Amino acid sequence: MTANRLLIVDGLNLFIRQYVCDPSISTQGEPVGGLKGVFKSLQKVCREVKPTQIVICWDGPGGSKKKKALVSGYKDGRNPLRLNRNVKALTEQQEMQNRVWQQLRTFEYLNLCPITQFLFPEIEADDLVSYAARHKKYTDWVKIILSNDKDFIQLCDDKTILMRPTQKEILNKNSVLKEHSIHPNNFALARSIAGDKSDNLDGIKGVGLVSLANKFSFLAEEQRYTVDDILEKCEANKDDGKMYQNILNEKQKVYLNYQIMQLYQPSMSLQAQNKVDYVLDNFIPEFNKTDFLKSSILDGFADLNLNELFTTFNRIISDEKTAT
Repeated sequence: MTANRLLIVDGLNLFIRQYVCDPSISTQGEPVGGLKGVFKSLQKVCREVKPTQIVICWDGPGGSKKKKALVSGYKDGRNPLRLNRNVKALTEQQEMQNRVWQQLRTFEYLNLCPITQFLFPEIEADDLVSYAARHKKYTDWVKIILSNDKDFIQLCDDKTILMRPTQKEILNKNSVLKEHSIHPNNFALARSIAGDKSDNLDGIKGVGLVSLANKFSFLAEEQRYTVDDILEKCEANKDDGKMYQNILNEKQKVYLNYQIMQLYQPSMSLQAQNKVDYVLDNFIPEFNKTDFLKSSILDGFADLNLNELFTTFNRIISDEKTAT
């Protein structure tokens, strides 16, 4: 019997990737690459994954607020988006307005599909992805996380894999162990020491994942270790190399980085958790194909062939009816 599969999508990561790379123009002459590309990408992934259910998680407004309170520079200094376009047809203000419009329309289209979407104020998509992946409803399911974000490596286990489309790689527990000699259960701990440039989180100078795996071989074990375990090893070996002393000197940075990076305990209020539980436990898939197609005509990309995706949607609905 084929295991049920849950496809969990990092919504903004998917949208931005398509918005930047897809130069599609509507019949009205407006850029629609983000909107159109999301569904082209979903069609491709669904063809490969054949999901039983799809959950899409979005960053809520002020999603980084709590983590910025811990580290003020969190996610600051990111490079502005560089669009894959030969011709710059819009001003910066027009580009921003168009991007917001495309993202809002993406929400609206997805609401017509047999897909669950989550967005909460002051909660990042990362935490929602983690909560969905570890939800009791999906204990025996295969979970596929779609995102380029390395943060999700820590969630890989016997039933959870990470698809990173830009890098064209699929990661699971064994591949992470083979490449890094660090178990996913300890990957957030290792990165809290090495740092994460993409989120503007400085690590300990001169320390990388390779040196961590060499000096702290226990990180390859399934047991989840803590910052205190790292510091204990450093204290016992502080005379054996600069690296141990450097970590001890900046232990507060490691504590803060780990608090921000770890997804093993998602940063979500009990109220938000209860709402997610209710939606997932009571999910009834529906597909308003008529309104979807009408909207695509209105927005000027009715030429997009999504027959395979629609077949997936119909199968999701059929499977749910059979299961109940």
